[in-house]
Amino acid sequence: MSYEVYTCTLESQKEIAPNIVEAWVVNAELAAKAKPGQFLHIQCGDATSMPLRRPISICDVQGDRVCFIYEVKGRGTKSLQQQYGELDILGPVGNGFTVDNGKYKCPAVIGGGIGVYPMLFLTKQLKGAVAYIGFRNKDLVTLEDEFNKAADSVTLTTDDGSYGVAGFALEELKKDCETKQFDIIYACGPKGMLRAVKAFAEGAGIPCQLSLEERMGCGIGACLTCSCETTHEGTDKYKRVCRNGPVFWSEEVVL
Repeated sequence: MSYEVYTCTLESQKEIAPNIVEAWVVNAELAAKAKPGQFLHIQCGDATSMPLRRPISICDVQGDRVCFIYEVKGRGTKSLQQQYGELDILGPVGNGFTVDNGKYKCPAVIGGGIGVYPMLFLTKQLKGAVAYIGFRNKDLVTLEDEFNKAADSVTLTTDDGSYGVAGFALEELKKDCETKQFDIIYACGPKGMLRAVKAFAEGAGIPCQLSLEERMGCGIGACLTCSCETTHEGTDKYKRVCRNGPVFWSEEVVL
């Protein structure tokens, strides 16, 4: 697997919710290669003082423009928020979601927290998608209009009930399964949510793909920082999320 490093024009950055920043970069070659579920490995600030890149999922692609949304929570993302002009980006990295509109006629898409953002690019490429997006509270609700345009229907939940439906997105998906016959579920979010989605999907006999969130070092499979346990045997027992994922079929991984 080969990787390219691109110098991208940083077109814009803006805070769309507390500590949540939406950024758009311009690079035609990067945009043409991007697939739903892949991520960008971004140099944040000076490479000497901050050598490790930060992995951030691709949120959307429009023409030669690529969008990513990130949470400002550490030294790297704080530095990224202050950058302007150009960004040094390695990518697109990893294996993305399987998009097969001929095979899957009724897909469900579920995202939680910052795991909502990579699901927009996916939803825009699916036909007949039903989306479930969950946030902690009203202040963090973002991309609602974009999902409404991309999906056949959208259910938005907040943990505290301050906006949309009170509760968790997965509970609403479960309710809809009583009347809808989903033939695949795509999910991204915190590990606890993915564990619950995996259990439900496998119990219901619905194929499911999960995008895992793990801390990464190199982003290209060399350092093994992001290894995850799988159901494979022998030397294939542990896979690298950056290189073998971040998207896996649910029955492949142990959560």
